[in-house]
Amino acid sequence: MLQFIFGEVKTFLKNKLFFSIFVYFFILIFLSLGVWQVIRLNWKLELISDIKKSIQSDPVIFDGRDPSNFKKIKFNPDVINSKLIYLYSLNETGEPGFDVINTIKIEDRNFLINRGWIPRNLKGNNFKIQNKVYFGILKKKSNQTYFKPDNDLSENYWFTLNDEDLFKFSGLKFSNFIIYEIGNQSQFPRVKKIDANISNNHLKYSLTWFSLAISIFLIYLYFRKKNY
Repeated sequence: MLQFIFGEVKTFLKNKLFFSIFVYFFILIFLSLGVWQVIRLNWKLELISDIKKSIQSDPVIFDGRDPSNFKKIKFNPDVINSKLIYLYSLNETGEPGFDVINTIKIEDRNFLINRGWIPRNLKGNNFKIQNKVYFGILKKKSNQTYFKPDNDLSENYWFTLNDEDLFKFSGLKFSNFIIYEIGNQSQFPRVKKIDANISNNHLKYSLTWFSLAISIFLIYLYFRKKNY
């Protein structure tokens, strides 16, 4: 395939210098993409290291101000049990169920706390909580995906925690950070495991771009030797 492309390009350009510039231009692009992926790889490794350190650290007292991703916190909220949210979710083995989401207030700021997963048959059970000291990990809310169904607010059946529906349901505006409860040993809700398992394919991508650059350069040398 590449041999055919180079042949067609050479015939079309009819100019050795222009053809060489054309090839080297694409080689430079592929090399630049490979270098960029190496930079991204180093950034991702540092991010994963920082997340691990944060998760393994001692919790800090949290007053609702200056939230940051994966900060381990200790907090004493005012719980709003009348606005419990059931977010469709799969557990570790792929079984469908719900994440139980409570609306809470810390000082003068509203947050959502993900208390963990329950099976579908437990939806509607009494999962109210009390005002006490809790432990959790802050995590920035992921962007809404358009491939998920719409939330059914009348049935309290959620697929995404989008701001518009949250305001319709509760009349409140929430922080862009969700608190994931930790340390709760109850069977249900079963707290979700928060770790640093973030997708990191930058090494594979960099090798792909470098391989393409080398392959094109070798084919170019072959054609130049054969035809020039």
